[in-house]
Amino acid sequence: MRPIHLLRWLTAVLVAVAAAPTARSADTTETIRIQEEIWALPLPLPMFAYVVRPVGNGPFPLVIMNHGVSLDAKERSFFPLVEFRDAAKWFAKRGSMVVAPVGSGYGAAAIDIPERAVFGPFFSKIGKCTNPNFHDAGLAVAQVDLWIIDYLAAEKRIIPKDVIVVGQSAGGWASIALSSVNPPQVRAVIIFAGGRGGRVGGKPNNNCAPDKLIEATADFGRTSRVPMLWIYIENDTFFGPDLSKRMHEAFTAAGGKAEYHLVPSFGSEGHFLIGSPDAIPIWSPLVAKFLDAQK
Repeated sequence: MRPIHLLRWLTAVLVAVAAAPTARSADTTETIRIQEEIWALPLPLPMFAYVVRPVGNGPFPLVIMNHGVSLDAKERSFFPLVEFRDAAKWFAKRGSMVVAPVGSGYGAAAIDIPERAVFGPFFSKIGKCTNPNFHDAGLAVAQVDLWIIDYLAAEKRIIPKDVIVVGQSAGGWASIALSSVNPPQVRAVIIFAGGRGGRVGGKPNNNCAPDKLIEATADFGRTSRVPMLWIYIENDTFFGPDLSKRMHEAFTAAGGKAEYHLVPSFGSEGHFLIGSPDAIPIWSPLVAKFLDAQK
């Protein structure tokens, strides 16, 4: 099957991963049945996405979940298709359609047909640490989020002005970048361990250019007016407490609206908190309270 035909076929056919049983959210009395699927999104830059949503035709509120990055091409090729499954299901059980795009150049997409530039391009590099481009790396992924919102709104699958964007690590950084353009559809942004340039050379607490990251965070804060929740973890060796607090200070001092929480150490590396089902009782009360306050 030719690549473009494969893309059309995947776009037309939703491949079910599993049908989740009826579940009751911890913070709602409503019982919601959800289903999981893999989609191919026909965006200007086509992407695969893990989708979990309530059973039915909708439209639903939308939650977009942005994953982190790896600057190593081999590591990107092993990237999982579903990274935040349990967290995504938690949001879906609250009644939202959750879309977790697999960034271009990641997972099976990275080795599919890269020479034809359909799935292969990796566009989230920051350049050299002597002069990193944190701004454009964040805004590039933020643009993907806007494409997803526009596509799903045109398909009448979502409630256009009821969108939440969630991001972890570099995906959290992209979510901060997105907030700086204040999309009217996005009513709140949640980040987990957000940032760029962490663990240079694999060394803990060794950021690429921390002062420049702070400057870029302040730049985004000057125009960002979307309500945000920032969750960081005590034993995060990518973006530790000192750095994350400086980022938050810079962002809010510049005018951004962000509620900051530093949660206790989790496991051997707190940076991956959102990926563990065991962490849901830690972050879900904070997230539920924050989202309920935005209604």
